[in-house]
Amino acid sequence: MKVVILCGGQGTRIRDVTDNIPKPMIPVGGFPILWHIMKYYSLFGHNEFILCLGYQGKVIKDYFLNYKVNTSDFTIKLGDKGLVNFHNKIDEKDWKITFAETGEKTMTGSRIKKIEKYIGEDQTFMLTYGDGLSDVDLNNLLAFHSNHKRVLTLTGVRPAGRFGEIKCTDEGVISEFNEKPQAAEGRINGGFFVCDKRLFKYLDGSDDLVFEKDPMMKLVNDKQLMQYNHNGFWQPMDTLREYLLLNSLYEKNSAPWKKWK
Repeated sequence: MKVVILCGGQGTRIRDVTDNIPKPMIPVGGFPILWHIMKYYSLFGHNEFILCLGYQGKVIKDYFLNYKVNTSDFTIKLGDKGLVNFHNKIDEKDWKITFAETGEKTMTGSRIKKIEKYIGEDQTFMLTYGDGLSDVDLNNLLAFHSNHKRVLTLTGVRPAGRFGEIKCTDEGVISEFNEKPQAAEGRINGGFFVCDKRLFKYLDGSDDLVFEKDPMMKLVNDKQLMQYNHNGFWQPMDTLREYLLLNSLYEKNSAPWKKWK
């Protein structure tokens, strides 16, 4: 199953860290946060990624085009062309990554619409943002989505306030979706989605289309948006404080999302 990751952000609220690099390339423990997200999905067997590039997309391309060099210790003997001895094994050799240029200033809804052709014949795909980490059980998330057969499932989480609020029925059918109100209680959109291909019918492709506004509101009105409740770890990286928190968790070997050796 393909995993679509929105990678176009500039990280304007975390400028002390993001000068000249796209937000998904901000490092956590020496690796881009994007790498952590991909590594987590791969633990559940999802190794085919579509990256929706925007601001400084070339940085992301260069990182993966030179992946072995960027992630390995190696010895090079100068003067002997091509003589490089790598000292690390690459565990991610089965990853397949599509790099899609979706526009530097394009909004989230349009970025998703632009990669429709790369989904192929798959009826279902996964979607997330390139700046948040979680220990959500992706198998349970997928099973929940498969059982209700609606267009979109989002993961509802309980962080500290400053985000939008979701209200839903006991069965999980979302009845209200408010993106970043002044004050909110309850769960918010954690950004780990499962999507039916019918989602593309809700996206008109205009560059200013924000996925979290009109498309989601239409899904709510059609009773096609469901919430999967996640009570575990979830943390975005929007501020310097959150950057320091994620790095501290990783460095102390207490990162809840790091389930690989």
